[in-house]
Amino acid sequence: MTTILVTGGTGTLGRLVSERLRADGHEVRVLSRGARPHAVDLREGGPALDTALAGVETVVHCASSPRGGDERAADHLIAAARRAGVGHLLDISIVGVDRVPLTYYRSKLAVERRIEESGLGWTVLRATQFHDLVASALRGLARSPVLVLPAGVSDQPVEVAEVADRLAELAVAPPAGRVADMGGPQVRSLESLARAWLRATGRRRAVVNVPLPGGTYRAFRAGGHLTPERAVGKGTFEEYLTRRPELQR
Repeated sequence: MTTILVTGGTGTLGRLVSERLRADGHEVRVLSRGARPHAVDLREGGPALDTALAGVETVVHCASSPRGGDERAADHLIAAARRAGVGHLLDISIVGVDRVPLTYYRSKLAVERRIEESGLGWTVLRATQFHDLVASALRGLARSPVLVLPAGVSDQPVEVAEVADRLAELAVAPPAGRVADMGGPQVRSLESLARAWLRATGRRRAVVNVPLPGGTYRAFRAGGHLTPERAVGKGTFEEYLTRRPELQR
């Protein structure tokens, strides 16, 4: 039995990773700002982080925030992991962090580099966006009578449970460096995803595709966030919508 700490272990992905590891008989410690007994804000670090890491063999780093602070959090985690003698630091990242000049993506790439240079045994898995995030974005856009989308952009959403399974598998394996990316089963236009979501939720909206300025839009339009050669996910967006009855309201 391995002692594994999951950062962000109460989040969408971290919760599932924790469940799978526990089901396989491992001792799992969940670390997040509100999780007891290991309530830690990684951006602040502190003695509670050292306590949480004592005796831990593997860390699965799922904690992240688009609002900033990921690099500082990684610095604190890496330093504490070194002090604790952690043997394996496993990080979940995003496909395209090295190709799309989005501020959050740049931060994720910086975290990857910190982990690679940490001196710890490490593994990094990049995945495409989760179905949940696509649905949440569309829900926000649909607050307007017209659903406006960036023209010419596609996505490749993946089922979060499948990413959790892959992380649980990697967590109990030796450090592997940068492993193959994990993408959803289909590269889909945003319009096709939006229309699938509208059908599933019974909403009626005009869908308008609008070109946008800037390098980030150009990178998304060029498919920098996609990995069609690694379309290893199984669950489709429509299957996700069918399994989520609350989305029908």
